[in-house]
Amino acid sequence: MAPKTAPKLTGTELVHADDELVHGREVAASISVTTTFRAPLPPDNTPINTDSMDFRSPERHVYSRYTQDVSTRAERVLSKINGGLALTYASGLAASYAALVYFHPKRIAITGGYHGCHNTIEVYKHSRGGDLPLIGLDDDYQPGDLCWLETPLNPTGEARDIKYYAEKAHAAGAKIIVDSTFAPPPLQYPFKWGADMVMHSGTKYFGGHSDLLCGVLIVPTEADWKTLWTHRTFLGSMMGSLESWLLLRSLRTLHLRVPRQSENAKGLARWLSQAAGGKAFDGIPAGVIDTVWHSSLQKKDGRGFEPSVQLEGGWNPTFAILLKDPEYARLLPHSLEYFVPATSLGGVESLIEQRSTVDPGADPRLVRISCGVEDLEDMKKDLRRAFREIVKPRARL
Repeated sequence: MAPKTAPKLTGTELVHADDELVHGREVAASISVTTTFRAPLPPDNTPINTDSMDFRSPERHVYSRYTQDVSTRAERVLSKINGGLALTYASGLAASYAALVYFHPKRIAITGGYHGCHNTIEVYKHSRGGDLPLIGLDDDYQPGDLCWLETPLNPTGEARDIKYYAEKAHAAGAKIIVDSTFAPPPLQYPFKWGADMVMHSGTKYFGGHSDLLCGVLIVPTEADWKTLWTHRTFLGSMMGSLESWLLLRSLRTLHLRVPRQSENAKGLARWLSQAAGGKAFDGIPAGVIDTVWHSSLQKKDGRGFEPSVQLEGGWNPTFAILLKDPEYARLLPHSLEYFVPATSLGGVESLIEQRSTVDPGADPRLVRISCGVEDLEDMKKDLRRAFREIVKPRARL
């Protein structure tokens, strides 16, 4: 079972968690491009019995749709640092779909969050002839329901209370999956608070370099993992060899990247919040920023939820700001030097986007910021200059 205490994320674990799977003389893992592997001479005419094989620690590989060296090693590291048993997928949305197949919910409780997951749910509904009611997170649950809790929330970076929703779901005979993409280890450990399954878009912080697509599901027991592995085999949604190699490479530095990104986001969000309401502050012109959202700016709610307790390892590195004018939101991403105007998040470089350009349901004034590992003072300087630049054309009207 998954532990109720969070594992400690260390460089030692990230570098050596897969040591027992390493064979040969090489230091860095090789990229295997083969899809199939030489079979041994069978002792008789019986077919290969995959039921008797340990696919978490395979003694040999049969076919890359089942296992291959590097993806198996990456899953071992992900399991160790997340406090459960991890399985990788071709993308975050592939992992989302696999979770729906696994739980086969009667209804889904979901409110807000990543529009891609909502669209994946719509595709899954289509496979059931549209027979999958959706309810809100705060509606009453029933046996067979699935609570789909994203925290921190995309795009605002606000935290939700995992323990509260887990207890609510379990009391009703429902299950809860936590999308923890915005808060990878060491920031948040959803199993500690009652999650039945944890999901990550590994494209983001586990990948960390804007160069791979990946999804991850983590479950508490080996029986859960085996079921997911079987489903993945026949859904055909495993990672490719190159992406698996890039993922393993990136995981080695997770403990260095994420805390730095977290500190940058906390510093930037708190700095920008001083100009919220349209105030001038520290070189930010008046009349630009309406609202800043970030978990570090949340107050304890009426139920006593304190985000810092759940986000025990630091604040999420991605958050959002609401500008006073949609034109400011359109111009800002393209007026900066150190922030790349692009979607996605979690890379070592800071990214920024007018969210409505990729999510039509977003407020056109909303800008999402993914903090990288640059120097915080350089980021502030860049934003000061850009804010002044985008205000000038409006001032002349």
